[in-house]
Amino acid sequence: MNDRSAQRMAMLQEALASGGTLHLRDAAELCGVSEMTIRRDLSTQPSAISLLGGRLVMASYPGVTPVYDLTEQQASHYQVKQRLCQRAASFIEEGDTLFIDCGSTLIPLLGQLSRFRELTVVTYALNVANAVAGLPNVRLVLLGGLFYASSQSFGSDGMGAAIERLGINKALISAAGVDCERGVSCFHFHEVGPKQAAIATAMQRLLVVDASKFGVVRPAYFASLEDFDVIVTDDERAPGLLERHPLPALNVTLA
Repeated sequence: MNDRSAQRMAMLQEALASGGTLHLRDAAELCGVSEMTIRRDLSTQPSAISLLGGRLVMASYPGVTPVYDLTEQQASHYQVKQRLCQRAASFIEEGDTLFIDCGSTLIPLLGQLSRFRELTVVTYALNVANAVAGLPNVRLVLLGGLFYASSQSFGSDGMGAAIERLGINKALISAAGVDCERGVSCFHFHEVGPKQAAIATAMQRLLVVDASKFGVVRPAYFASLEDFDVIVTDDERAPGLLERHPLPALNVTLA
């Protein structure tokens, strides 16, 4: 952390020391920088401050529980996610039908699809659909239903069956938590059905996660590590973590 970033974090911790919260806009004004700079300070270095729903709170503040915010997640570990997606893209082959999961982790992958002559993308995420809709080489299959704004994704009772009727070559799955004993999980229960259907249907299943997700358990369990053929991560400790539960067929590839 550079000196100015450290000074900003110290100033914000002092402002929050007596308890309560601080709106991101007010935090930026207090430090004399942009909101994006505050987001970057919080996402690039360990901090006692959490950003929840657009407000800064001390991590030890009573009642603080993890809340998923797509905008905040997109700013978090962005460079790492770019590297993960570059590695994940190396598994894609010409003519593939891809299931691309919702969330922020796989968004950098979408900018790499234009180099292929022909692909089909299946998704239930509006942000993914918007990013690939303009690509002339991509045929888009957008799965609809009730829209969940927090994750920019859709959910419906029949979505799993719709996915299982498709021929999917590769499922690229993201997650909010990966635990060797408790499996792979996410924040939202409406994501469980499409994730599980894609995993069951695809010829190859890739889990794409950054190091911050290891050792974390979120509310909605959707898969075991054995359900994946490849884990794409940046965490050099991942193979060591998985040694406690050996999975001989699993390929852990580092970005």
